[in-house]
Amino acid sequence: MGMKPIFEYQDYRKYMQDYYEERKRSSVFSWREFSRLAGFSSPNYMQLVCEGKSRLSKRGVEGVADAMELEDADRDYFRAMERFGDARDDAKKMQAFNEMQKIAKENRLRVVDAEAFKYFESWVNPVMRELAPIMPGAKPLELARNCYPVVSAADIRQSLDFLVHADFLRKVGEGAFEQTEKVVTGSSEAIPLALRSMNRQMSKLATAAIDNVPAESRHVAGVTLGLSEPTYRWLVEKLEMLRKEVVSIAAKEKEYDKVYRLNLQLFPLTKGKEV
Repeated sequence: MGMKPIFEYQDYRKYMQDYYEERKRSSVFSWREFSRLAGFSSPNYMQLVCEGKSRLSKRGVEGVADAMELEDADRDYFRAMERFGDARDDAKKMQAFNEMQKIAKENRLRVVDAEAFKYFESWVNPVMRELAPIMPGAKPLELARNCYPVVSAADIRQSLDFLVHADFLRKVGEGAFEQTEKVVTGSSEAIPLALRSMNRQMSKLATAAIDNVPAESRHVAGVTLGLSEPTYRWLVEKLEMLRKEVVSIAAKEKEYDKVYRLNLQLFPLTKGKEV
């Protein structure tokens, strides 16, 4: 059957592991041989990397790429994939994943979950998915002025183009859209990264809404309380049940005139006891 194309991976360790398994199936191949081909003196170094117990240096990345005979776009993609996997903060992860998408696009290939990643990358996308269908015929500038905060018409146009291209919205006339049945989801490790970015953006919008949105049009409340670990887990479960119930109710809405964001945030204000 053979390995999947490298552009279907986001985890460079998984790609290395699958390469090893594929070589082992078709020939006599060992971790010792794999490590030797990559230029490592330790016979099990490649195995440690695949298990997440070690990382690759820049020189190591090139050695592994040589061992797997990666060239041109495949090699560039592997380099970006390693940076994505080993990045120490979300900004660098985001930069590396965008580079992975760029390389794939230049070679007319698709990165798995890239559309879901892009959807969650900007708060404008989910807002336009809800707002555009209830404002048929509206120009991008009119849609932009309807948002809190106001965004540029260029941002709206870019979001609508993406949503249609990714099949999250369907054009049904001049400036008229309807939602498709496509579910916005993904399974790769890139999706939690994009969701964290979305949550940061939405948290900032929530803060701004306190000053920019009339009190009668918003609900902001909170409570500071002490919780044990079991009670914390119980509360998280209750909040998740509430979120699902809200989504279910909203899905039945046939007519609406505003787009809202519900943030559920539960986070510690102090450190716990050392275990």
